[in-house]
Amino acid sequence: MAPSVEGSEEALLPDLPRGPLHAYRARASFDWKELALFLEGEDMLRLKLDCLRTDTLLQSPPRILALVTCLGMYDWSLATKAFLHVFVFGSAIFNSGSERHFKYIPKIFNMEIFGCFALTELSHGSNTKAMRTTAHYDPATEEFIIHSPDFEAAKFWVGNMGKTATHAVVFAQLYVPGGQCHGLHPFLVQIRDPKTLLPMPGVMVGDIGEKLGQNGLDNGFAMFHKVRIPRQDLLNRTGDVTPEGTYITRFKDSRQRFGASLGGLSAGRVFIVGMCVVNLKLAVCIALRFSATRRQFGPADGEEVPVLEYQLQQWRLLPYLAAAYALDHFSKSLFWDLMALQQGLQQDDRSARQAELGREIHALASAGKPLASWTAQRGIQECREACGGHGYLAVNRLGDLRNDNDPNCTYEGDNNVLLQQTSNYLLGLLAQGGPGGARLESPLKCADFLAAYPALLGRRFAVTSLQDCLDSAVPLAAYEWLVCYLLRESHQKLTQEKRSGSSDFEARNNSQVYCCRSLALAFLELTVVRRFHEHTHQPDVPPPLRAVLQRLSALYGLWSLSQHTALLYRGGYFSGEQAGKMLEGAILELCSQLKDDAVALTDVIAPPDFILDSPIGRADGELYRNLWSAVLQQRRVLERPSWWPEFSANKPAPGSLSSKL
Repeated sequence: MAPSVEGSEEALLPDLPRGPLHAYRARASFDWKELALFLEGEDMLRLKLDCLRTDTLLQSPPRILALVTCLGMYDWSLATKAFLHVFVFGSAIFNSGSERHFKYIPKIFNMEIFGCFALTELSHGSNTKAMRTTAHYDPATEEFIIHSPDFEAAKFWVGNMGKTATHAVVFAQLYVPGGQCHGLHPFLVQIRDPKTLLPMPGVMVGDIGEKLGQNGLDNGFAMFHKVRIPRQDLLNRTGDVTPEGTYITRFKDSRQRFGASLGGLSAGRVFIVGMCVVNLKLAVCIALRFSATRRQFGPADGEEVPVLEYQLQQWRLLPYLAAAYALDHFSKSLFWDLMALQQGLQQDDRSARQAELGREIHALASAGKPLASWTAQRGIQECREACGGHGYLAVNRLGDLRNDNDPNCTYEGDNNVLLQQTSNYLLGLLAQGGPGGARLESPLKCADFLAAYPALLGRRFAVTSLQDCLDSAVPLAAYEWLVCYLLRESHQKLTQEKRSGSSDFEARNNSQVYCCRSLALAFLELTVVRRFHEHTHQPDVPPPLRAVLQRLSALYGLWSLSQHTALLYRGGYFSGEQAGKMLEGAILELCSQLKDDAVALTDVIAPPDFILDSPIGRADGELYRNLWSAVLQQRRVLERPSWWPEFSANKPAPGSLSSKL
């Protein structure tokens, strides 16, 4: 059931200040407060407005996501520090450790210790199996000896390690007496004294220096010189060592054990998807509010026109607004999927379905992070350019958003490398199903359509009118064909490479460009389109909201699909020029239909002005007054000449845009 607006609306969502943006708000086809309550729910909106205790947050996992989102809207360095400490470091101990490690959980939440997650090294990042930090077990003292063999094995880029972390989950190669290596395992290692923050004996730790963005986050390095830790500080959920030095594990396959030990990385990638969505939301809010109040050109005998009225500006910005809504829903739904997986892990569920759920979430997170971070990267840049010179002014925040979003393309796995995880998952499903399209059922049903793989390859674009094209069912059907086509192309390319004498390693390397990489992205785009389509067409959507939500869904699907036009023609799904023209026409028509709703749609996702922190994006729409005031404050203009124009916050200056309105 959709939440009721009456009774709670005014307390949760007060009216926005009247000003130049009021004209667009009055044109909206829906009530922005009703949409905000439908999308977020009263509980989440209250959380975003109130400061809650830790124990209250832990009662509902979505509140954790909302907390990180709110902190990130204000400052990603602050949000990331909190996220790394509680949700990466803390989750690593809880999920990778056992009951003997749970004593650290209260210390994490009351800040007695402050943590970091130390996997990456100076010379290795994506190739985790090649990490070179070692942990040799000494049965005489029942201790592990953590050691960095040389500077290339220094832990590097570790968030919170530079200045503030007292403890680290350190991944090291585990050796038992006799010299046998059992691969990478996580260890809890104290790196600083919590009272003085001075390094512990044998630990060299420091900050790596200034970065392109997020400089409030202390990324650091650490080297270990024969640092001894108790045997019990091995996080032993996937493997343990007895006091005598015997290695034990319940996993028969070392690859399964290794994958389970790095399972926490999927959680990090899911959170990064949410971080990227926040950045995109902020950018489109700034750019669309600017576009609705920035007037340039117009009829020779009339007033200047807001740049949002121009089709080109709509085409540049509104698809990214639709992407923000679609990816936001995907991010939240993937978070719920992750919570289901974590619940199974905590209950020690060893069923085949639980294992398959882990693989499916891994595939979604591995492609979700690239899609979300690249979409935000391109979207923020488009918003910056769409705001002209004012968008380049630092005070308007678009530059900081661009720089703070940039590392999302790299950490927790390089985007292009991660996409290989998703394509490998899909190719594995094809091999499992066989050429006859045998029955396939994935726990989240993201890949169930592959059961009709041969039949889908015979599908063709059959829409005959522009009106029929304005439905997200159209790109949904096209994407199912596209994924099947790219899956066939990728499989054929791999087979061809192997037949020509390439090793499996070489064949996969030579099949990424134009095949496997495109396959992974198309599959994730299909998943986002499908989930948002189902969400916007569910019966619980209040009638006044259906039209605008379904337009957003159709616009995102068609706009994303338009980036694959060449493949649609090459594979035979499109034929003749009419198909391509209809796709373009539908995108422009949806932009036109959403234009009057654009400001209200930004009101739904925009934080308060203090958090948005952009003079050109303030809710009152007083574009020039706010920008001029910010410039003067930055320049610290204290004494004004006698000819200085007088104006106040409540009285428009003569000749200003506000006075004309």
